[in-house]
Amino acid sequence: MSDVKPRRPRQARPAQAAPAAPPPAARMPDRPGRWKLFARHGRHYLRRALAGGVLFGALLATGLVLHALGQGDSIRERLGDATGRFGLTVETIQFIGHRKTPEPLLRAALGVSRGDAILGFSVHAARQRLETITWVKSATVERRLPGLVVVQIEERAPFALWQLDGKFTLVDRDGHLVTDSEVAKFVDQVPLIVGPGAPQAAAGLMDMLAAQPDILARMKAAVRIGERRWNLRMNNGADILLPEGAEPQALARLAELQAAHQLLDRPLQAVDLRLPDRFVIRPAPERPASERNPATRKPT
Repeated sequence: MSDVKPRRPRQARPAQAAPAAPPPAARMPDRPGRWKLFARHGRHYLRRALAGGVLFGALLATGLVLHALGQGDSIRERLGDATGRFGLTVETIQFIGHRKTPEPLLRAALGVSRGDAILGFSVHAARQRLETITWVKSATVERRLPGLVVVQIEERAPFALWQLDGKFTLVDRDGHLVTDSEVAKFVDQVPLIVGPGAPQAAAGLMDMLAAQPDILARMKAAVRIGERRWNLRMNNGADILLPEGAEPQALARLAELQAAHQLLDRPLQAVDLRLPDRFVIRPAPERPASERNPATRKPT
């Protein structure tokens, strides 16, 4: 036997895959011609032009109808007159929220009556006229077709009775005039304030006095001094001189004196609280004996 080794059979090499062919290039669509592009854009502009023409025609027709049927100097007046001929008139006027303001006064300021064209008046002008009434704080006017006009009123609430130069008027919390009539009905309901500038500063003072109810219950009037500070006139005839800008501290000190010594129940002329470290009390002048005892008064 020979030592020759048998040869191994040669393994065939795997065939290499052929490179993939590149995808076919996308074919560009044919570009439309110039006339096609013009026709495509032209249809869009044509539709817009037609819509504008229809709108213009409608406005022109409306103007011609208003000119033919309506009367007045403005478009609103002609519109109201024309629509009024077709039945759009005021049938009902409803006032809401008024308690103190007389209704005839509201109707006169509104300037609209039953039978008037409901589109023939300005709600803005009507609201401005209503808000010139002293009782009226704000007003809204609303048209509700076919024939209803709704007026919503917010009235000013009387906050204080203001005395100036011997004249009494009611003012609201913001210092606006409410009315100068029927003030007697509110004498026992609102505080009395006196002097120039009192209405604009009264709300702040009353808020401070609300924290001292014992003092507020004994106050007869609040007098504005120099439009910068207050004097309180009490039921016992005493004047409480409050400092400018430090009223809460002075009122708290006065409340302590009242609780400890019943200061406001004594016959006093004034209590000066304007100094931060001390207070000054001036007693009321002693009355003559003839005033204290009427039996000793000499006949006249």
